[in-house]
Amino acid sequence: MSRISVRGFAVASATAVTTVGAVVGVAAGQPSSVGNTEAAAADATIADIPAGAQAQVQTASLTQQADDASVQADTAALKSAQEAARKAAAETAQSKKDAADEAKAKKEAEERKKEEAAASRSSARDVGDLLGKSSYTVAETQAIARQMIPGDQFQCFSNIVDNESSWNYRASNASSGAYGLVQALPGSKMSSAGSDWQTNPATQIKWGLNYMNDRYGSPCGAWSFWQANSWY
Repeated sequence: MSRISVRGFAVASATAVTTVGAVVGVAAGQPSSVGNTEAAAADATIADIPAGAQAQVQTASLTQQADDASVQADTAALKSAQEAARKAAAETAQSKKDAADEAKAKKEAEERKKEEAAASRSSARDVGDLLGKSSYTVAETQAIARQMIPGDQFQCFSNIVDNESSWNYRASNASSGAYGLVQALPGSKMSSAGSDWQTNPATQIKWGLNYMNDRYGSPCGAWSFWQANSWY
């Protein structure tokens, strides 16, 4: 007769071992403690167990295996559910954050647009307040220019005007006929920007800016040429 080990049925837990040991002890008519029963069961084989008790031993072992497998499956399922819930919560939180960031950016863009529009209206009013006067100071003329010249080009424009007329919108060169802030030659060229070219610095600035853009690409381009040639 072959000897099949009880361990072959994976009696792994104390409960299963105790059950096997108890069955062996009862079947043999021998009283035994739980500890001794577990030790005996660990070394026992199916052949050592009376035929009538073998089915009970196998059933107990298989039941224990099934219980262990069920616990493992439940644990795995719980872990998977928890991980899925964590990912879902993280995705929901990220979606809410993205939506909040988008709303904030949109609001900030709208506020900037309103501020820029208000600044533009204010600038237009400032220039309007300076126009129509009978005379202009250097500070007033420069203030008008700052409103009309792009910020990154103003200094270059200013450098040219400093050298050409010292910001005197009535500056006239008797020998050449050049006139105004940018010393247009002849001065009458500036009539293309307005009939008041002789008395309105804004008209002169407008013409000068267009001239520099058309011929040199920008006031800074004109200033680079001026530095190399002392004229433009």
